Amino acid sequence: MAGSPSVDISELIRFVAAGLVDEPDEVHVTLVEERNANVYELEVAESDLGKVIGRGGKTAKSIRALVNAVAPRSRKRTMVEILE
Repeated sequence: MAGSPSVDISELIRFVAAGLVDEPDEVHVTLVEERNANVYELEVAESDLGKVIGRGGKTAKSIRALVNAVAPRSRKRTMVEILE
């Protein structure tokens, strides 16, 4: 689409997660392209895991909603997985 800004989803996830954790240098995002989906794997320090998941998974759900809102529309699903 002409004129629409390009969004680096990996960088967006890294930026949001780094703002939530105590050890932002330990935040890593990896894109795994599968046949039906683009999966962004978020890895944080073990001590920060609860901060990106949140109470009842609310923070993780919010990160996923943000990513789905900005992800380019395509046939592939866009997913965020938080690695333990």
